[in-house]
Amino acid sequence: MPKSEIASLDALRNRVGEELAVSDWLEISQERINQFAEATGDHQWIHVDVERAARESPFGGTIAHGYLTLSLLAKFSQESIAIGNIKMGVNYGLNRVRFTAPVRAGKKVRGRFTLAAYDEIPGGAQLTWSVTMEVEGGEKPACIAESISRWYV
Repeated sequence: MPKSEIASLDALRNRVGEELAVSDWLEISQERINQFAEATGDHQWIHVDVERAARESPFGGTIAHGYLTLSLLAKFSQESIAIGNIKMGVNYGLNRVRFTAPVRAGKKVRGRFTLAAYDEIPGGAQLTWSVTMEVEGGEKPACIAESISRWYV
């Protein structure tokens, strides 16, 4: 998908409620899941034990950690949205997160970004994004989140 190019923070002021970006698809490989398990210390068998998950998991195989899926919001945002005349942006937090469907190893996910709120702050703006993490071919999204970022000019 082409990057959504936005001239400036001010240009977002009147775009609340609009879907502004959709990321490219990213395959969630078993290697990525294992690396996330190593980084976080979360080695639950439903994520890292391929043979056991194939036998015992109701998902039919290993699944990505919910927080792995959530962590991709930053990557997808950076790759999908460019705002001009910005010094920097920082993650400010989350209002709400739900993991609504598993992501099986080998599946692809992508993020859809809708601007939910624009609030001025000293030196910039606080943006609230409604983000839907889709699973390719899935009936339900893997994750729905309200993410807050602060952007400074």
